[in-house]
Amino acid sequence: MKFILSNGRYMVIIGVIGAFIAAVSLFIYGGVLTVQQIIDTIQTGYVSSKGSKALMLSFVEIADIFLIGTVMYIISTGLYELFIDDNIEVPDWLEIHTLDDLKQKLIGVVIVVMSVVFLGHVIKWHGETEIVYYGAAIAFVVVALTYFTGQKKKKEEGKIEE
Repeated sequence: MKFILSNGRYMVIIGVIGAFIAAVSLFIYGGVLTVQQIIDTIQTGYVSSKGSKALMLSFVEIADIFLIGTVMYIISTGLYELFIDDNIEVPDWLEIHTLDDLKQKLIGVVIVVMSVVFLGHVIKWHGETEIVYYGAAIAFVVVALTYFTGQKKKKEEGKIEE
């Protein structure tokens, strides 16, 4: 049983491969959309403030795709580092040695994704009051995540000082 449990960690490779394939797919899809949007813009040949707003919105939505791709890549890399081998060559900011490291990185990207989604709503905004509630909900989640990560840091600092 001990052998099975100690080697069971390798089944995480399914999640690693799945998250990696999802990341690659999202990056390719975002790249294709970017090229397609540029071609469509050039083909229409029409320049206006309304057109620029639509173009900005398209690129913000594409940025969201790239950010979600980044989340999937971080998950893939993080799971690999945590369960398989933590000696892979990644930038210093992507080194993950604990589950808390992975959570911290994901929380940061999730906050950026929510900000980009809100920016998309701001670009589409036509004066409706619902945007205030949407923004407040995002702000509440950001505050909660910031509090959560701050409490983790305080606990870690308390352990170091002891």
